[in-house]
Amino acid sequence: MASVTIRDVHKKFGESHILRGVSVDIADGEFVILVGPSGCGKSTLLRTIAGLETVTSGEIRIGDRVVNDISPKDRDIAMVFQSYALYPHMTIFENMAFALSLRQAPKAEIQQRVERAAQILGLAPLLDRYPRQLSGGQRQRVAMGRAIVRDPQVFLFDEPLSNLDAKLRVAMRAEIKELQLRLKTTTVYVTHDQIEAMTMADKIVVMRDGEIEQIGAPLDLYDRPDNQFVAGFIGSPSMNFLEGRFADGAFHAGDGLSLPAGTQWTSAPIGDAIYGVRPEHFRIAGDGVDVEVVVVEPTGSETEVLVRRSGVEFNCLFRSRVPVKPGDAIRVQPDPSQVHLFDRSTGRRVS
Repeated sequence: MASVTIRDVHKKFGESHILRGVSVDIADGEFVILVGPSGCGKSTLLRTIAGLETVTSGEIRIGDRVVNDISPKDRDIAMVFQSYALYPHMTIFENMAFALSLRQAPKAEIQQRVERAAQILGLAPLLDRYPRQLSGGQRQRVAMGRAIVRDPQVFLFDEPLSNLDAKLRVAMRAEIKELQLRLKTTTVYVTHDQIEAMTMADKIVVMRDGEIEQIGAPLDLYDRPDNQFVAGFIGSPSMNFLEGRFADGAFHAGDGLSLPAGTQWTSAPIGDAIYGVRPEHFRIAGDGVDVEVVVVEPTGSETEVLVRRSGVEFNCLFRSRVPVKPGDAIRVQPDPSQVHLFDRSTGRRVS
């Protein structure tokens, strides 16, 4: 096992500056997820760790070695791709054994490693089959098995679940996390799905436009986002952002909408700002704000309700069934301890 250290890494493709001074410390055995919208540079960063892309400047270390000029095959990493990248003409055993065969490892060692990985992943009965005979989830397990048999210092995952259906993605998330906890291998995982990031990671790296917006544990990012981008990206459904003005101990938006400020706002500057509150932090309350129901989306265990007041719309998520319909009037109240104030010009969290 090994740590991964990324220091001031830049990557350019011609005139395009893809990575802009990225620095991340990944501890030995840590599960770190790179997350962000499409085009933010997360896959490029993963590929520079793998050696599939060379850095323009900066330094990447795996363990004590600087690997900038070391070929991918000598970096002691294993990568799992979105497309599985299995050889269709080879059996599952042969696919999993391929890297070891290239190294000319002894047959007994290959047999032992493949059978061990197959046992861990529930693939033992499938070793004689071909990829076309497997489901998407089974193919993804084979791709992971091929990585495991190499016993690398670092696992790299590039959006491995994006080709799977929603139910299978949930199951595979749990399997990958359980596997990482069992093997204790340093893991760097790329996804654009913040739910994957929240449920799997020890640490999340949020990226935008080739730069890091924030690094932290999942719940730290959820509870204390550094800026409006992180606040809106982490959490589902997304945080509400209301433009208005903070004054007289409350936040004022639209024509007559006033929302309570948190006690953490005592040092917040008076003036134009953005009020951030997550849908799940609203409750129905008799002393709340009068709003009109616009859209109701029941899921069974929860009810998401889009409401409107004074021309301002925002989402509320109630952890129960709420018997309302469009056009109804209800009163809602945000939890003042859970709301955030963002600077309107910079997007930074003020409190």
